[in-house]
Amino acid sequence: MTRVLVVDGANVVGSVPDGWWKDRAGAARRLHARLAVADLSWERVVLVLEGAAKGGVPRGIDGHLETVHAPRDGDSAIVSTTRAAVESGADVIVITADRGLQTQVQVIGARTMSPGWLLDQIGG
Repeated sequence: MTRVLVVDGANVVGSVPDGWWKDRAGAARRLHARLAVADLSWERVVLVLEGAAKGGVPRGIDGHLETVHAPRDGDSAIVSTTRAAVESGADVIVITADRGLQTQVQVIGARTMSPGWLLDQIGG
């Protein structure tokens, strides 16, 4: 079974008060760089970006890391990405602290973990 980690980029970046709001694109770029080199046990990691953060990382696949640019809001893109992965038979974990989003993806069949958990995994 393929293991997929879906990352709510805005939520993870927003969980650390390091001035990210002054440079959303730069914050997304830093998170992407950390995910790209992290020794994670997932075959596929999907970073979902929205708004100004999309300017920091081009969409596409870079090794095991895929960057998705949300066409509207990040939550809809995360739900869509999660649904497709679950329907393909993958074991999916979504990283977000957004309780409403947690409920939506759990109903689909994914599990959730907090941004703090992910940051611990990638050395943050």
